[in-house]
Amino acid sequence: MNRILPTLAVVLVVLFVLSMSFFTVDQRQYAVVFQFSEARRVIKEPGFQFKVPLLQDVRFFDKRIQTIDENVPARVQTIEKMNVKVDSYIKYQIVDVERYYKAVGLDERKAVDRLRNTVNNMLRDEFGKRTVQDVISGKRDEVMDYVRKVADSDAARIGVQVVDVRVKRVELEDSTLVSVYERMQSERKAVASKLRAEGSAEEDRIKADAERQRAVILADAYNIAQQQKGEGDAKAAAIYAEAYGRNPEFYAFYKSLDAYKQSFNKKSDVLVVDPSADFFKYMKNPKGNSK
Repeated sequence: MNRILPTLAVVLVVLFVLSMSFFTVDQRQYAVVFQFSEARRVIKEPGFQFKVPLLQDVRFFDKRIQTIDENVPARVQTIEKMNVKVDSYIKYQIVDVERYYKAVGLDERKAVDRLRNTVNNMLRDEFGKRTVQDVISGKRDEVMDYVRKVADSDAARIGVQVVDVRVKRVELEDSTLVSVYERMQSERKAVASKLRAEGSAEEDRIKADAERQRAVILADAYNIAQQQKGEGDAKAAAIYAEAYGRNPEFYAFYKSLDAYKQSFNKKSDVLVVDPSADFFKYMKNPKGNSK
């Protein structure tokens, strides 16, 4: 019994030492083995690893893509001196854990603050070169791609890769909203005035064209009417001539009757003529002979 207890104690000590000597690296992590606060070994592959117990310590770093989401939107100014609030996020990944540790140590906040400051400064610079329309919709993708490249170049110094930088939302400040609304109202009024002027000019053009077409149509109609009237008069004259040629006496008699009819059309008509005039010859003598 006296021998079993020491043996059991030794076994427990050995197991304890072994448990402190081995550790597991997950596939989602990097591991750095420290000895007296100095990085001695960087482990990038997953699996079981060994360390010297009591002398060495292990710290783990996440190798997955991480997100920095701004809690407070950054305040930037456009080229028109209009203030906007930009809500953005950054996705980054540790790619060189040894450089990362040398740059920021175990304080992840240093890396986060550095990335956030770099991106915000770039946003201020780039948005300051563009209009509100550009930063809201026009050239946002172009701006964000450039900001990501610059931020990635700076992040490489601390062993980090910037995977993506995106703007979630761009909001106009109250003072900017009033200014934008007034400008939009002014622009809409200018467009409306221009359209009204163009409409009025088009109306005048259409009226002038209609009047021109009307004048042409009336002139053509008048010419056709005159031509047809002339042809009718010619035919009538030809008929009259032919009738006169066949029986001049009857023609004269018929014309006289027509003249009588036109002269005595109304009871109130009064005609003062010498009774011996030729006008009454067919009334005196139906044959029209003078006596």
